Amino acid sequence: MRLQVFLSKAGVCSRRSAVDIIRSGKARVNNRKILEPSFKINPAKDIVFLSGKKILLKEKVYIMMNKPKGVTTTKKDRFAKRTVMDLLPRRLSHLNPVGRLDKDTTGLLLLTNDGELINRLTHPRYNIEKLYEARLNARLKDDDRVVLERGLDLDGERTLPCRIQLREKSNLEIVLHEGKKRQIRRIFSKMGYKVLDLKRSKEGSLAVAGLGEGRWRALTEKELRGLP
Repeated sequence: MRLQVFLSKAGVCSRRSAVDIIRSGKARVNNRKILEPSFKINPAKDIVFLSGKKILLKEKVYIMMNKPKGVTTTKKDRFAKRTVMDLLPRRLSHLNPVGRLDKDTTGLLLLTNDGELINRLTHPRYNIEKLYEARLNARLKDDDRVVLERGLDLDGERTLPCRIQLREKSNLEIVLHEGKKRQIRRIFSKMGYKVLDLKRSKEGSLAVAGLGEGRWRALTEKELRGLP
């Protein structure tokens, strides 16, 4: 197994992040500093250290949470009154959130120690659909919907095309294939709208329906089989 893959499977980081970590000189195999991410190891025989800490392959854990409003999606934040990790028992403190939901956004959030899955679900090239339900301060005009669906510039970078389904009054559904910081709130703000409520209800084949706000559960076998 490549060292880069080992660190990802151990839940330390994503496979992409492992490249930089290894090249920075923080990884050692059997007391030998390794700088090549593709260095081959035998997990049954070799001992891997990262910044002096022994790294072991862990059992993969997959948790779905219905994140409530006012909770920050992060492992640690000294300025946050409450984080998603505060909603989990201590035995699950080694898990990492998959992507981010901003503090005022509710809904489906995955947490896992599977670094490869985190990479697949968060990188745009894997084309994972994310369904959001939003309530605006005004009804969305058809011309504005067309502009938003085609994509627009955020910080000098164009957003990918999305799909918007109008519901009654100012309610709508948005399907994205990416997750830029506060993307939905920012694109609607550019068009003169304010997002009053925002919830992620689906990600890939997973749906948060039936899970109470602030609650969490392990993924079922059927859900695990549907992961990318």
